[in-house]
Amino acid sequence: MHDAIELEARGVPTAVIVTSEFVREAKVQREALGMAGVVPVVIAHPLSSLTDEEIAARAAAALPQVIAVWQGKLADAG
Repeated sequence: MHDAIELEARGVPTAVIVTSEFVREAKVQREALGMAGVVPVVIAHPLSSLTDEEIAARAAAALPQVIAVWQGKLADAG
């Protein structure tokens, strides 16, 4: 989250990808760091037990959300 906020502050569109277990922590971090507008892209948890192919599938599924964040078209779900 820190890197994403630093990049966003420099005008570089950034997408933070978090698993569903870390949504709250991501939101707390962005608020604490003064970038409440950083919208996390949320994917299913966990990742550590997945195969490379399963992780690639999750990344592919998240890509439309990442692009929407880059374009400023993804609103925060709360």
